[in-house]
Amino acid sequence: MSDTAPLDPRLLSILVCPVTKGPLVFNAQTNELISEKAGLAFPIVDGIPVMLPDEARRIEG
Repeated sequence: MSDTAPLDPRLLSILVCPVTKGPLVFNAQTNELISEKAGLAFPIVDGIPVMLPDEARRIEG
């Protein structure tokens, strides 16, 4: 399976940032869920978001 499997829109509608409990924005270009408030990008692997802060990439914002 590919690392860029599509994310179910229903899943996106219920997920929140595990750090801030705030909204997430899907970035199709990087295949990540972005928490602007936390400054973190959570990867999506095989269509499954990896919502572990230790696995997230820090982003500049």
